[in-house]
Amino acid sequence: MLHLGALGEADAMVKSDAAVPVALVQATKAFGGTIALKDASFELRSGEVLALLGENGAGKSTCVKLLAGVYLPTGGHVEVDGKPVVFYSPHDAQAAGISVMHQHPGLFPDLSVAENIYLGHMPRDRFGGIDNAAMLAGARRVLATVGLDVLAETRLGTLRTSEQQLVEIARALSLDARVLIMDEPTAALSQREVERLFTVVADLRLHGVAMMFVGHRMDEIFRIADRIAVLRDGRLIGVKPRAELGRAAAIGMMVGREVTDLYPQRSHATGALVLEARGLSHAGGFSNIDLKLHAGEVLGLGGLVGSGRTEIARVLFGIDQPDAGEILIDGEAVRFASARDAMDARIAYVSEDRMGQSLVMDFSILDNAVLPVLDKTARSGFYGTNRAINLVSDWLKRMKLRFSGYAQPVKELSGGNQQKVVLAKWLRTEPRVLILDEPTQGIDIGTKAEVHAMIADLAAQGMAIILISSEMPELIGMCDRIIVLREGHRTAEFARGEATQEKVLEAATKAGESADAAAQAAGEEKRKGPLDILKRREFGLLAAMLAVAIPVTIINPRMVSAANLTAVSMDAALLVVAALAQMLVLITRNIDLSIAAVIGLSAYMAASMVQAYPGLDIGIGLITACAVGGVAGLINGLVVTRGKIPAIVVTLASMSIFRGFNSIWAAGDQISADEVTQAWLDMTGLKIAGVPLIVIIAIVILCLGYVLLYRTAIGRELFAAGSNPDGARLIGIPVDRRILLAFGMAGLLGGLCGALWASRYATIDARVALGFELTVIAAAVVGGVAIRGGSGTLLGIILGALTLLVIKNGLTLVRVDPLWLQGVYGLVILVAIGIDTFIVRRAEQARQARAR
Repeated sequence: MLHLGALGEADAMVKSDAAVPVALVQATKAFGGTIALKDASFELRSGEVLALLGENGAGKSTCVKLLAGVYLPTGGHVEVDGKPVVFYSPHDAQAAGISVMHQHPGLFPDLSVAENIYLGHMPRDRFGGIDNAAMLAGARRVLATVGLDVLAETRLGTLRTSEQQLVEIARALSLDARVLIMDEPTAALSQREVERLFTVVADLRLHGVAMMFVGHRMDEIFRIADRIAVLRDGRLIGVKPRAELGRAAAIGMMVGREVTDLYPQRSHATGALVLEARGLSHAGGFSNIDLKLHAGEVLGLGGLVGSGRTEIARVLFGIDQPDAGEILIDGEAVRFASARDAMDARIAYVSEDRMGQSLVMDFSILDNAVLPVLDKTARSGFYGTNRAINLVSDWLKRMKLRFSGYAQPVKELSGGNQQKVVLAKWLRTEPRVLILDEPTQGIDIGTKAEVHAMIADLAAQGMAIILISSEMPELIGMCDRIIVLREGHRTAEFARGEATQEKVLEAATKAGESADAAAQAAGEEKRKGPLDILKRREFGLLAAMLAVAIPVTIINPRMVSAANLTAVSMDAALLVVAALAQMLVLITRNIDLSIAAVIGLSAYMAASMVQAYPGLDIGIGLITACAVGGVAGLINGLVVTRGKIPAIVVTLASMSIFRGFNSIWAAGDQISADEVTQAWLDMTGLKIAGVPLIVIIAIVILCLGYVLLYRTAIGRELFAAGSNPDGARLIGIPVDRRILLAFGMAGLLGGLCGALWASRYATIDARVALGFELTVIAAAVVGGVAIRGGSGTLLGIILGALTLLVIKNGLTLVRVDPLWLQGVYGLVILVAIGIDTFIVRRAEQARQARAR
């Protein structure tokens, strides 16, 4: 069954009585003319762990995505229980019992931990809605299994990166799958968390789960694997039992050569003192840190995730400012107000967050490589491509970068080649001090050896280097001295030759009781954080309303008269319905600029039909308006999803088209109150128990919106599609269909709003709701719906709409000059958004403090 390339079938086949729930058979995957995987075959056996090794770009992630249903094979097939199958989506793979932890977690920071765990397979109650009790109970169970002590209701975005990785593991376990695929699951985990994961793996092995582990850390591979499969350049080189394959042989199979110098010998003497820190402290990160760094020295910073290593690097590079202590360069005290100041002092910093902080993923290789030296590419202020290439080409060649051209987007490169671009970018600045934060995280063994050789060469040339790494062998093998940190405090220092993994780990983890207490305190903060933030967010909107309403009422008591409150409530009903429509689109990371045009077109068409068919009045009016709005929304959604055109462009164009069509249809005519039936006018003007019917209708619509968005799986998937579109696709959420649904429902609500508008204001022409789109968008955004997608609440849009209308009504009552009205209106909106931004920033700072 297996095609094993160089080793041959007899060498790699290991007869086993274990069941084979899934296998790749002669699998080939091509992207255009590029072959990512060629004729690869291997099987996953129940109760075993197959480790998949290979350099970056060897085809490991392609194998994962073929088994996960993300990709369809170009040739060959996937077998389940010995039978060929076709996975058209991740849902198909999940239905076959395959669960995947992807290399870049498909998580959703705006949703709760429990929702992240169960999204895509949420438990349902008897009415078809989300069974929250079952979901929370299940989430607590799998969180306990992976050892993560957080509330299931906690918003995921408040957790540390390592904690989020544990949530990804918990999500995979929640499927109760018989096949578990782990793609780089330990990259962001501390040693303690890795041990917990391996305990889980051991338990799953006993329960007969077939597992595949993709990783680069050889210690972990040889500890956890039963069999090892090796890929090179898209081809399977072989599959062997762990006991028959030594580390050197595995590395040789991966890179096609023997790698004997993973940690090169270094014997040069260090030079003069270059950088010194005395009593350096930063609140929430580290305290009273002393360190010295000499020319030609590699100084290691060791410790668990969150021990303060990265925080020290950020202060030394000027990103954050110290609260106490000083930094000295060549014996002279300096103060870095920004990273630019540190760069001027010839310090470079390679961040641990390659995708988030080190690279602009949509930029080309060349654009990324020249960013720190952009001024040198410009002559007389004009950027020159040839000058840019001349500046960085030498370093990119020295890095042995594999790329098709300088214009290639950096996101198309493998992780190892992306890291080479990062290193070339900073080395081109010709630094004296180079700070490397996890420089080999997520890269293959061959590239890792190249990076280590580069570090040794740079140190030999006199560069002073700080190396931060979570891999003990890397710290011990590369560093002249190692400073160990725990909870922001320096606990030990080891010279080269003195350090062992046991000594470093003991220094990093001693006094564990205080660490546990700190973790418990952080957990308490997480428990109360989200609710506290919600209250303050709403408080900002209430404060804005009161700031206008109270002084206006003092000046003009008519502000609180029954007639005025009724009028404001009726206007608010219309605005809230329209804001809900806008919210549906915004949470999917889109926008609808045509909403007011849809309202205007629907209003005129509804009034025309009521005028033409008075016997059908309310029925014909509502059906017409909703049909017009629904069709308009679907048109927008289809162009956005099928045409792959940004929503702002599509809806800007459709706004003009709908307005133009309405003007042509109306031909300058106006439909007045005496041309429609009284029943049509009473549809919104009638009062029930003193409450206008239009307000009751709006409340009913909001209740239905609540059920959709918060009580159904589809509603939560709308949020997920905007929070992390790529992650949503990885777990089988049909993102394009959800976006189309959002536009369709927004159009339907816009049409209904048009019908209510026509009934409320009676006199209708082609200019209905002209300019109203800005008010609708403002109501949603002021109410806390994020333009970036994935976040927003119904209570927020209600308060946002009321805030805008109270401001407008209040300023009108005090007879503010109309020329000033819009200016004051905009200023108060800006203040409300400013308060909201401040609250969000404080919440993010609190999250970062807990992560340290």
